[in-house]
Amino acid sequence: VQLQASGGGLVQAGGSLSLSCAAFGIDVQLYNVFWYRQPPMNQRELVASINKKGTTDYTDTLKGRFTISRDSAKNTVYLQMNSLKPEDTALYFCKASSPGRPTYWGRGTLVTVSS
Repeated sequence: VQLQASGGGLVQAGGSLSLSCAAFGIDVQLYNVFWYRQPPMNQRELVASINKKGTTDYTDTLKGRFTISRDSAKNTVYLQMNSLKPEDTALYFCKASSPGRPTYWGRGTLVTVSS
């Protein structure tokens, strides 16, 4: 099983990025998938989630700028990030979990937002 996070990079403040979390070995429709981020010198924090039913949730401070979505055909979960700010700079991770099943983490993808 593998979760491959990609799409990070360097972007100017106000710009956008779309992150992908591609799953191999599991069906994302059977899991709750989460995006986390860990800013430099800071703790990991939850960004957004999408559950098995497709219901989404966001950290309050990011609502309106970030959108999580799922493409079942591609077995991939996305995180669209708009109006990026320097404080969004972080390593972004995806996680898949479901009761009674193992939890899987992907390697992070680095997002750097310049001012």
